[in-house]
Amino acid sequence: MNALAAPRLPPHPEPSMSDSRRPLPSPVRSPGARLARHRVTLALLALVALAHLGAWWAFNRPVAMPDFRGQVNGLAFAPYQRGQSAEGTNWPTAEQIEGDLRRVAPMTRHIRTYAAHGGMERIPEIAWSTGLDLKVTLGSWLDRRLDRNAAELRRLVQVARESRNVERVLVGNEAVLRGDVTPAQMVGYIEQVRRQVRQPVSTAEPWHVWMDHPELGNAVDYITIHLLPYWEGLPVEDALRFIMEKYDAVRARFPGKRVVIGEVGWPSDGVAQGAARASRVNQALFMRSFFTIAEQRGLEYFVMEAFDQPWKVSFEGRAAGHWGMYDLDRAQKWPMTGPVQETPAWLGWAMGASFAAFLAAFFFLSRRPDIHWQGKLMLGVLSQGFVALGTGVLLAMSETYMSTTAGVVWSVLVAGQLLLLAILLSDGFELAETVWGRLARRQWPAVPAADGTPLPKVSLHLPICNEPPAMVRETLDALAALDYPDFEVLVVDNNTTDPALWEPVAEHCARLGARFRFFHLGKWPGFKAGALNFALRETAPDAAVIGVLDSDYTVRPDWLRRMAPFFRRPEVGFTQSPQDYRDAQGGLFKRLMFWEYAGFFKAGMVTRNERNAIIQHGTMTLIRKSALEDAAVDGKAWAEWCICEDSELGLRLMRQGWEAVYCPDSMGRGVMPDDFSAYRKQRHRWAFGAVQIVKGHWRALLNPFNRSLTQGQRFHFVMGWMPWLGDALGLAFVLGGLLWSVGLVLIPLTRLYPAVDLFGLHLATEGLRTALVSVGLSDEFPITLFMIPSLGLFTFKLAQIWTLYRARVACGPLDRLGAALGGLALTHTIGKAVWQGFFKRRAHFARTPKMENAPALVQGLMTARQEGMIMLLLWLAAAGITVAHRGGTWEAVLWTVILLVQSVPYLAAVSMALVAALPARQAVALPGAVSAQSSAGQAVARSELK
Repeated sequence: MNALAAPRLPPHPEPSMSDSRRPLPSPVRSPGARLARHRVTLALLALVALAHLGAWWAFNRPVAMPDFRGQVNGLAFAPYQRGQSAEGTNWPTAEQIEGDLRRVAPMTRHIRTYAAHGGMERIPEIAWSTGLDLKVTLGSWLDRRLDRNAAELRRLVQVARESRNVERVLVGNEAVLRGDVTPAQMVGYIEQVRRQVRQPVSTAEPWHVWMDHPELGNAVDYITIHLLPYWEGLPVEDALRFIMEKYDAVRARFPGKRVVIGEVGWPSDGVAQGAARASRVNQALFMRSFFTIAEQRGLEYFVMEAFDQPWKVSFEGRAAGHWGMYDLDRAQKWPMTGPVQETPAWLGWAMGASFAAFLAAFFFLSRRPDIHWQGKLMLGVLSQGFVALGTGVLLAMSETYMSTTAGVVWSVLVAGQLLLLAILLSDGFELAETVWGRLARRQWPAVPAADGTPLPKVSLHLPICNEPPAMVRETLDALAALDYPDFEVLVVDNNTTDPALWEPVAEHCARLGARFRFFHLGKWPGFKAGALNFALRETAPDAAVIGVLDSDYTVRPDWLRRMAPFFRRPEVGFTQSPQDYRDAQGGLFKRLMFWEYAGFFKAGMVTRNERNAIIQHGTMTLIRKSALEDAAVDGKAWAEWCICEDSELGLRLMRQGWEAVYCPDSMGRGVMPDDFSAYRKQRHRWAFGAVQIVKGHWRALLNPFNRSLTQGQRFHFVMGWMPWLGDALGLAFVLGGLLWSVGLVLIPLTRLYPAVDLFGLHLATEGLRTALVSVGLSDEFPITLFMIPSLGLFTFKLAQIWTLYRARVACGPLDRLGAALGGLALTHTIGKAVWQGFFKRRAHFARTPKMENAPALVQGLMTARQEGMIMLLLWLAAAGITVAHRGGTWEAVLWTVILLVQSVPYLAAVSMALVAALPARQAVALPGAVSAQSSAGQAVARSELK
């Protein structure tokens, strides 16, 4: 065995995520000393946590409002319990009705009902038999079903005639407003009932229906109006003035008629309507103010309503379930006297959120006590802010009445929030330790070995397929110039059918001498991995190190002399140098790509190297031959089932206990993709391959009891690929947001313009709403807490890129923006690749569109036609929201912003495609970039092999 060949090392655990396999020696510290070591971290995190608690306190300060010590005049009474509904057949039992009557009796002496069926007709009898001093305004429900209306009115008359505590009768509720009954039909129904009962008869409608149809006022014994300023979109400060104006207007319109307010109220939760905000404080403020003025003026009214009724949410929106004075569990929402808090139990939620965020930030920062205070403060603020938002979502869930379907949807959204938090914390920690870290544990200078130093024999493998001969000759000439005593080069051509491509390469190898061996395999399985497995079998027996290069890479003469000495350490399994490029001066598109690539190799790989968790790449890598052979599965060292066979091998070597060495010095340069399609295909392959790797190694990556990877390695591989999963979820959210926007646009438009035929649907407003809701769409925005984190993460990612590049990548502000543009342009591609990786075993070959004769603008647009279409749909949806909701609520504005932000990556993709299609112009010389020496090399797209 060669002196540098080492047996496979057994895996061994790391003390912590930040420890490498060769941690710096440190003195033994007592618990007190270790705590003192983190005193700055603990102090900063404690200050941020206190600020977090202060924010909760500020948002939940008790609000002073008028006290009310009298008795509420009346309550709208619907005794439906959890899981019950007026629309089904699961109705309240007599015992449940009696319990609810006893609960409201101390608050009021009057109740109003809404139906004479479904057990509601028993309410007067139950109230009388229990001895409760409750007067009943008996209601009935009318709709478009004439036979059902007739039966409903017969029961109404019967109960009214038999009951001694029914003081008034109501024929229908908002039936004219809904269009179920015409005013003339309603007048006929009222006259029919008046002839048969002794009690005064009316119908219940909003104030404006009475003003528009005076014939209704003339037909009834008293006027019953609904005054619900929340639905008018009024701020709570103007609500009381508004309803009193409308009350007085109706009284003036019908002089001599008693006017009863049949419904008055404010919801404690729900989506904003214009300037109206649904909240516990606003509900208490409006109701207590109204009670005071109603008592002063002697008004008769019924509060909308006694108990929350979540069954109404499906057709009236989320606010419909939160109008009650009591919640669904029959707890009074707020007191009649004293200040009111929006969230009475806020302190427990705040303490839990603050402590969880403190622990999350400390978990990361305790691994790197050397991080400057600015980085610690940044991570502490990020942690507290996002945990606060997540806690707010959980708090909203606890106060929201959800069906099983809604619970599943909310749970998925909460899981998405947790993923966003994980991505944020890991990215924040990477930013903190990269920019503000002071110590480097695993950095060794790549010093060239002196002449006469024993060095291992290296076998360099160069797989090629359909490559331009001129470009490959450049690569071979650079290898021939290597300043290294003992190496061989194996050129393996596979699946190239045109002899004009491979024969010149074979001839060039022959001219370069015996060190260069050429193999033409013809049709060969396994793509690049198959060619590398063949090359390994043909490797010289005395070779101790295997090197792999892409066919477009020109290496520095001292590459091997600088990197091979690392293998003197027996624990080193492979080394990696950055991918770098020599054609960055080939126009703006190349320049943007150059800096987008640079960020990972100048910052990301350096950070990963600190925990022996680098990503191995299929070029500029050297591997210990014995490690490669030991890692073989079924006789194949390179995984032919994975299209990222290089990264998969690196992970496999780490699982077997080998260390990796990353040297950030550029020692070889290749050629970048020449158009946006190739650039996109390359990233699609990387993302698809990452999913394949996760599926193939999920136990090592996701099972905490599997010790084949260290904590740091597991962290970097999982969290390093997590943003790509975030892109996949982002794609799902984009499509879901577009679908949701259909309901958000169409339903309000049919309400604003009911006579307009929208897209030929010929549907009435409620019919369209029912149809959309039945397929899962809604005319309500998601709660704000679900929308803010995605905007926050997007903003942070841009700030992270800017800060990392400014600290670690030698480029100017415009190039930083260009790098961000390049990364954003690939978001859609990555998202698609991840979803495909979940459901497919193999990636399909994506053909690059050939439109060389089309104008550059057309070429660019066609290359990114899918992204362009989604971008236009998002813009149309944003415009539709603006028109339909007129920017009337923060939710509408925020949702519009969400749609526009979601369109940014698609705009970036279209922009990159257009830039790539423009004629290349010579760009300003970049640091570390040299002129391309081969036009043929620049002419080929590198996406299939790189």
